Amino acid sequence: MAETGRLRQAAAAAPLLSPVTLLRIAIVLGVAALWEFLAHSGWLYRDVVPSLMRIGAALIDLLSHGSYYFNLGVTAGEIGAALLIGGLSGLAVGLLLGANRFLSKAFEAYLYYLGPTPKIIFFPIMIMWFGVGSGSKIALGTLSCFFPVALSAAAGMRQIDKVLIRVGRSFRASTMQMVWKIYLPAMRHPIINGVRLGLGMALIGTLLAETKLSNKGIGFLIIQAYSTFDMPHMYAQLIMLFVLAIAANAAVGRLGGLATIKRK
Repeated sequence: MAETGRLRQAAAAAPLLSPVTLLRIAIVLGVAALWEFLAHSGWLYRDVVPSLMRIGAALIDLLSHGSYYFNLGVTAGEIGAALLIGGLSGLAVGLLLGANRFLSKAFEAYLYYLGPTPKIIFFPIMIMWFGVGSGSKIALGTLSCFFPVALSAAAGMRQIDKVLIRVGRSFRASTMQMVWKIYLPAMRHPIINGVRLGLGMALIGTLLAETKLSNKGIGFLIIQAYSTFDMPHMYAQLIMLFVLAIAANAAVGRLGGLATIKRK
């Protein structure tokens, strides 16, 4: 009973909002106030920084049209395909390089050199190979996603406890059994981190490709709003993209946490 009473007192004394939450709210409110000040200051060209009221109205208008959801579905499909292809191929290459010291020394340096290279420079090649449709956008997103997943998987392979590997080999486990029973469970955190980075890179690559040459997708809508100087709708689409990217990243992290709990 005494322990229950202390727990109730602690719960009652705990603040409804933690200091971290209060700081985050203060930052959001500060940015919103600064934005509104710039919108009414006249320092910038008219409509370059529209008021939050106009952006909110544009956001409501955007979400009330079915064409936005069609274009969102196009972009989501391209990003999903790029993440699937780039993630699986990056995982396979990372496992191979992490498990083989010779191949790692021979090829991993290329991943470090090519990884930071802006992938948009390969877009003309993607257009020649895959056409001007969704194929070239998926290809550029795949290329962008591949490198962070491969490097994270290779680093994760080297962090696996050698005892686990010896145990698997002592039971004469096949290569696939080693991958499914030893490698992947032991390196789930590096894989999840690589997938989260790969998701961001696939998002950037796909949207960049859509802004360069496309007639559908979120990137096309953003560049169209910019070309017609419809700044409220452009900012509204950027806000939605920001929110959806946060949600997707959180979902990947959540799936990783669920996988960890399930393993335990």
